[in-house]
Amino acid sequence: MAMWGAVLGIVAILCAIWVIYDVLMNNKKLRQTEKLIWIICAVFFSIITAIVYYFIGRK
Repeated sequence: MAMWGAVLGIVAILCAIWVIYDVLMNNKKLRQTEKLIWIICAVFFSIITAIVYYFIGRK
């Protein structure tokens, strides 16, 4: 049971890192406030934010 929690935690961290990296490095058309909102959401809701960002946020 604890192993699944660890795996989920690692996936959440990787999702947050991917969203933050993609927002800062690859998505140049976003305004600063939009970037900040994506980053804050990635920190607090990493997996859900990664899914939403993949389908909606990427340009």
